[in-house]
Amino acid sequence: MLEVRQLRAGYGAINVLWDVSLGFPQGELTAIVGPNGAGKTTLFRALMGLIPHQGEIRLDGRALKARTWDLLEAGLVMVPEGRMVFKDMSVEENLSLGAYPRRCRNARARNLERVYDLFPRLRERHRQLAGSLSGGEAQMVAMGRGMMSEPRILLIDEPSLGLAPVIVKEVFSIIRRLKSEGVTIALIEQNTHIALSVADHVHLMRSGKLLLSQKADKVDLERLHDLYLARETGAASF
Repeated sequence: MLEVRQLRAGYGAINVLWDVSLGFPQGELTAIVGPNGAGKTTLFRALMGLIPHQGEIRLDGRALKARTWDLLEAGLVMVPEGRMVFKDMSVEENLSLGAYPRRCRNARARNLERVYDLFPRLRERHRQLAGSLSGGEAQMVAMGRGMMSEPRILLIDEPSLGLAPVIVKEVFSIIRRLKSEGVTIALIEQNTHIALSVADHVHLMRSGKLLLSQKADKVDLERLHDLYLARETGAASF
């Protein structure tokens, strides 16, 4: 469904991604793992048109050269690292912002019910200011806001960041449910164990390059960690 070829991107004169090529198959979950500074978030920002890039991004076989808001209309939706909720707005107001794309505005009420079904705690707190939520609840708002846009491809950046283990387990149970419903998911995650537990495909990034690309059930976790921690050099793609 979504394919990246020879992608380069960065910030000003600083290049971060170096000729990255990978795909995100329809209906599957693709995990991107790697240490801080590997270029994972930069990849997602390039996919969403938030930063300039060179190379090719293709959706359904056609090159993507659209503006960020047009990508939303095409069904490419990002749940950003760090939640980025609007703290002075209520939970429901934050969720409603996700219904911005024209194609899903008329379905706002239906999609809101779906989000509340996924995250019952948000229904209980729908009038509460987002700034008063716990980190786990704010992550639920961020993911729910993404689901309000009826994503064809959902990019989720570091959903476990800063969360207690019990909340991480709850968030990933929702990710598994979305996957089972056929949502195509690209997931950035530093926790390799939990990433592999939900993924169909795994890509390891370090220093802006892909060092390993494999099906999740074929990954040698010890070797993955050797590459992750730079105990081993080289690239492998299978």
